[in-house]
Amino acid sequence: MTMHHFHLTASWPGGRNDIGTIQSGNLQTEISIPTDMEGPGIGTNPDEMLLGAASTCYIITLAAMLERSSIKKASLTMQSEALVDVTKGVFTYKKIIHRPTLVLAPDTSEQVAEKARKLVEKAESSCMISRAIKGNVAVELDATISITQQS
Repeated sequence: MTMHHFHLTASWPGGRNDIGTIQSGNLQTEISIPTDMEGPGIGTNPDEMLLGAASTCYIITLAAMLERSSIKKASLTMQSEALVDVTKGVFTYKKIIHRPTLVLAPDTSEQVAEKARKLVEKAESSCMISRAIKGNVAVELDATISITQQS
């Protein structure tokens, strides 16, 4: 068994509305509460970081699955959205919606396009972060898949 270790150093100098820092590998940024949650809105925040972790894990997993299946893509982009419920002052991360847009190479057959559609779905359940939050945060897909036209 291989065990990967990730380390993060955090510094928080004051109270709720102060500005802290985090550093982990190539990630180095300021952190604070977002302005729409009545914070200073400097740097990033846990909500954005969880969305970023889920989104990057999904898109990297999908790209790897497409590559392993020798499915050629013209482009792969994605928009993701997080929904955080605030009820009686309690913040609950409810849902993440991934909206990947996969454009397949012009010579892609319908059979290969169908396999790509299945991989788009499978990538969500294969992603390490999706598995880690399963049962706590819903993850939905709203994918767009097309085959680019020959020029």
